[in-house]
Amino acid sequence: MLANLFSVELWERFSFYGMQGILLYYMYYSVAEGGLGINMAVATGLVGAYGGGVYLSTILGAWVADRLLGSERVLFYSAIIIVLGHISLAVLPGAAGLAAGLILIALGSGGLKANATSLVGTLYAEKDERRDAGFSIFYMGINLGALVGPILTGLVQNAWGFHFGFGLAALGMIVGLTQYGMTRKYLPETAHQVSNPLPRNKFNKVIALTLGAIVLIVLAVALGLLTAENLAPVMATVAILASIGYFVVILTSKKVNKLERRRVYSFMPLFIASAAFWALFQQQFTVVAIYADTSLNRNLFGWEMPPSFVQSINPVFIIVFAAVFATVWTKLGDKQPSSPLKFALGLAVMGLAFLAFIPFSGGGPGSTPLLALAGILLLFTFAELFLSPIGLSVATKLAPTIFRTQMVALFFLSVSLGTTLAGWLAQFYDPATEVTYFAFSGITAIVLGIALAVASPAIKKLMGSVR
Repeated sequence: MLANLFSVELWERFSFYGMQGILLYYMYYSVAEGGLGINMAVATGLVGAYGGGVYLSTILGAWVADRLLGSERVLFYSAIIIVLGHISLAVLPGAAGLAAGLILIALGSGGLKANATSLVGTLYAEKDERRDAGFSIFYMGINLGALVGPILTGLVQNAWGFHFGFGLAALGMIVGLTQYGMTRKYLPETAHQVSNPLPRNKFNKVIALTLGAIVLIVLAVALGLLTAENLAPVMATVAILASIGYFVVILTSKKVNKLERRRVYSFMPLFIASAAFWALFQQQFTVVAIYADTSLNRNLFGWEMPPSFVQSINPVFIIVFAAVFATVWTKLGDKQPSSPLKFALGLAVMGLAFLAFIPFSGGGPGSTPLLALAGILLLFTFAELFLSPIGLSVATKLAPTIFRTQMVALFFLSVSLGTTLAGWLAQFYDPATEVTYFAFSGITAIVLGIALAVASPAIKKLMGSVR
């Protein structure tokens, strides 16, 4: 069954990153080039809002699994929704196809992302020695899909157009869904269970709240209060309000003791650092994508490489260096940096990555060597490995006993906020003033990293025995 879950995750990531590799170009390329001709600033904001929506829907997917359907059914239905989203992008023309596709893929990806990892956990007993190896194999599927997806969809888009590229992403997801559907019955019984069923007398309340939220969104769109231009700041506001709400609920609960409350306070600066990190890292899909299209020398022995190929560089580095970082932390043992210091290092390296763009800026179209951009993305990868794997781990370690899931949700909210901000910030990027943009972004990240490092002793004190 591990092979089945590995495969469905591989195909989901193939379709997700394959679609995302050509998405921004589809938005801002002219109609004559097969795109929609959307203003570039609006397009980057939409990409950021979409990415933020994926992580917001992760929380919804986890709740539905825990309270209504169980992880296995949510994963299956989410995969169907993803397929419908990719088909919408491939078949429906114009803004209608874009809107339907992105909404469906965001909802489906959130549901699948929230539950695929959980299902892998059901395959092993808590102390099964194969557990870590199983998760390592599973995460390899994620990175393989992320590696191959942008390459193949980029080639297809380059040869036959954007809708064929989206169609290939849909085909990949259909393959994964078909295989999973044929073998899902063999998953262990725990995969089908609802861990905390919602009482029947609360169903009507949930339905009413859901319908109310849908009506509010429809009215906001109809009245012009929610538009493509302001979607990114609205999504960021939602993520911020939801995060504040989560923190308030946890900190005011009478079931949280003094030590647990101190640990929640220690998570706050890490939350801010995580949001700042993702606001820069997720610009791979906005600013870096534009840079690859406009400033990168993509000529390889007389063949012009599609710009979407750049999205496959980071997964290659992750596959190579993830095991190296894990080995280093294991070797260091108690001497390894604390979680706050790892967060600080992640921010600082992310800042260095943005500063590394400056020597190659202002050279005009095709002026930046491919090896230079690969080196910058290697810094992106190192920054990610300092912070991303640590985030979920420290969230679970700092969580009060009764709020373990909510603390994980808080980490995902920081990713949602940062991803949305990555799209919003990209509107200020302009090749004519890119030195200022890269310098401001890089210096800000380094300053935040230094501030977090300085505050690390105080944060560790609040964390208690947690490292």
